[in-house]
Formats: sequence, C-alpha cells, structure tokens
Amino acid sequence: MTRASHTHDVQDGTRDLRYGDLTVTKAGLPGWLDPVVRAVETVQPSQLSRFLPPEDGAGRQSAVLVLFGEGERGPELLLMERATSLRSHAGQPSFPGGALDPEDGDPKADGPLRAALREAEEETGLDPRGVQLFGVLPKLYIPVSGFVVTPVLGWWREPTPVDAVDLNETARVFTVPVADLTDPANRVTAVHPRGHAGPAFLVESALVWGFTAGIIDRLLHYADWERPWDRDKQVPLDWRA
Repeated sequence: MTRASHTHDVQDGTRDLRYGDLTVTKAGLPGWLDPVVRAVETVQPSQLSRFLPPEDGAGRQSAVLVLFGEGERGPELLLMERATSLRSHAGQPSFPGGALDPEDGDPKADGPLRAALREAEEETGLDPRGVQLFGVLPKLYIPVSGFVVTPVLGWWREPTPVDAVDLNETARVFTVPVADLTDPANRVTAVHPRGHAGPAFLVESALVWGFTAGIIDRLLHYADWERPWDRDKQVPLDWRA
C-alpha cells in the first residue's frame, strides 16, 4: 500500500472524499446500508460516547475497521477476539484495528484509514482491495488504555477468507449477523466490578462489551435498527476485564 499526499476531491453527485490514493465513497452501496450512512453523516461525538479525546492532544492515535458484509443470514459485521496474552483489552472481542504507524500518514487526514485497513489485513488476513470505505466516525477516547480511536466504516464489497493471522495477537476471527445484534434476547448490560455499566451482546459464543459494543449499540440506535430490549438484564464482567 503506497503512501500519497493528502488531497480532497469531491466528485459530482457522489460526495466522494479522496485521501491520497484512498477514497471514501457511498457510491454503489447496498440499499440496506442507507440508514448507517445517514447516521454516520449526522451523528455527533457526544452522541457516541461520553469519553472524547483530551483537548491537550494526549493519547495514542489508533483506528478500527467497522466492516459490514453480507452473509447467508443477511448483513453482518466482522469481529475478532484478542489474544488473552495481550497487555491491553486481552481476550476481548473487538473490531480489527490498532495504533497508527508512522507510515500510515497524517492522523488528521489519511492516517486512520490506512491504519484501519492495514491492521485488519494483519490481524484477519482480509484483502483490503475488496473493502470500500464509506464513512468515518468522530474520534473517541478509551481512558483505560489511552487510545484515541477513529472508527472507519467499510463495505465488504468483495469478501475474502479471514482467520487469525497471529495467535499471539488474535484468538479468532468471526462474523456476526446484524439480526443477532438486534435480537433483544442477545442484548444485556455488562457491569464492571468497579461499578460502571454499558451495553453488551451475547453472540457467537462471546460477550461483546466495552468500546466495541458501545459503537455497535450507537450505530444500531441511530440507524433505527435497534429493537426494544431489557436493559435490566445484567451480566457481570470478570474483575480482570
């Protein structure tokens, strides 16, 4: 993946944004993604999380790839489970992603897009050429690890086989049907031993919680895909979480 200078091009009618040789475009997306596109265009940072990047610029710049595909049961999301040996967020289901490298480019321009695709390729083996980037959410903050995270949204236009590339980093890679994420039976509130609580999902033999669950929860809500669920149904987290 070559690095190019940062430029913006707006093309007639499609509102494409070009970051160097990477393009964020909504052209040709499946119709079921329209609500997600609208949500990405209108959502404000404070509507996604109460944890926003420090005003002094502190925090390690990173990015995740929120990748929508279409499987046997319809729309789905790509997730992975982090290895239990990692220092941060060990054993936790997450979107593919990680910290920006210098070669990824400007953190305020094309850097997060490149990092999201690069990390996804390194962790899951997907071919980034089959991914169409169509949106970028506001930067958010993870206080426990000090990461400033840019969620980059993509459409898996040409799916390729995926699996854990390095078991020292990734325990497994899996997809979750959106139908399962919206099923009230799979929705719970995860309660941390320190007292804070947040949305979580019991899917694919995993408890998806924390930052990843928060992003999924907000996307479902603002895309109007959310179904009423029992917020009093709680699942305690392990003290090591």
